[in-house]
Amino acid sequence: MNYQWLDIKKPLLQWYRKEHRDLKWRNTKNPYHIWISEIMLQQTRVEAVKGYYDRFLNEIPDVETLANISEERLLKLWEGLGYYNRARNLQKAAITIMNDYNGVFPVEYEAVLSLSGIGEYTAGAICSICYNAQTPAVDGNVLRVMSRVSECYDNIDLQTTKKNARQELLALYAQGDCGELTQALMELGATVCVPNGAPKCEQCPLRNKCIAHSKNSYMKIPVRQPKKKRKVEEMTVFILHDEEQYGIQKRAANGLLANMWEFPHTDGKLNVDEAMEYVSRQGFEPVLLEKEIPYTHIFSHVEWRMTAYYISCRNKQSNLTWVNKHEFEHRYALPTAFKTFIEKEF
Repeated sequence: MNYQWLDIKKPLLQWYRKEHRDLKWRNTKNPYHIWISEIMLQQTRVEAVKGYYDRFLNEIPDVETLANISEERLLKLWEGLGYYNRARNLQKAAITIMNDYNGVFPVEYEAVLSLSGIGEYTAGAICSICYNAQTPAVDGNVLRVMSRVSECYDNIDLQTTKKNARQELLALYAQGDCGELTQALMELGATVCVPNGAPKCEQCPLRNKCIAHSKNSYMKIPVRQPKKKRKVEEMTVFILHDEEQYGIQKRAANGLLANMWEFPHTDGKLNVDEAMEYVSRQGFEPVLLEKEIPYTHIFSHVEWRMTAYYISCRNKQSNLTWVNKHEFEHRYALPTAFKTFIEKEF
């Protein structure tokens, strides 16, 4: 990128101290709290995370509690955030901290980086924010800011580009204020030099130092890999209930949404007659088809086009677990793809 990054420090920090959003995890240097917030914020909007962050810390206030909580309860607390392996990796890392670091969150960057679910960005964020370490945290927001400011056309999805960006920021971090620099760069990318649509250049503290702004090239930057087309899968979902109890089952222990609860389903889109016949073949006695609801759920790599049939039935089969509304709300974790259907019911 070959840019004089030291020139941005003063205006960037002045802007951040005045304009940054008031977020709870910005009012602490507790590495456990910062860690939880950073993992939650991966692939999730800030507004969505706020409530989860409070609820999670209320029930799991420290590493020891996280290491010992049941997976079932952990996933229930994570329900709706998606990417559930993030929660599982939190627990794996907590167990490592208990076993290898006497329950104390490690300070050294390499030790933090070695924990399950923590990559270079998260390790850099934790160490700079909590310990004021010279460890730049480079994510998509930071790369977008850096690419536009320096008018760099390197592909930001490549590891070499991320490595080069971290290297270039080291001189800036060597001047101190490491935690604030990390958060200021994140904030600028999230709120001003935004990912979708035109940047808000009139609000940017770096507009007079931004080459892409001066050359009006900012909409061409950053350069990214073309997105692969999502695979589309049709699915018929059965919301079977016998009075107040609904039938659910557990997914396989590996693959997409591993070990999560779901409603029974089958591949393809069945019409009403086919759906009722399918339920009968499974040993149920369908009484009434109450409603049909279509829903499309989009993952990063696959799109589920789902048709859900709500069917009252008798002869509950033991291959399903039968739960009521209270148990849905307090015990069983359903991923959003399936929870949507029960939310429409209650």
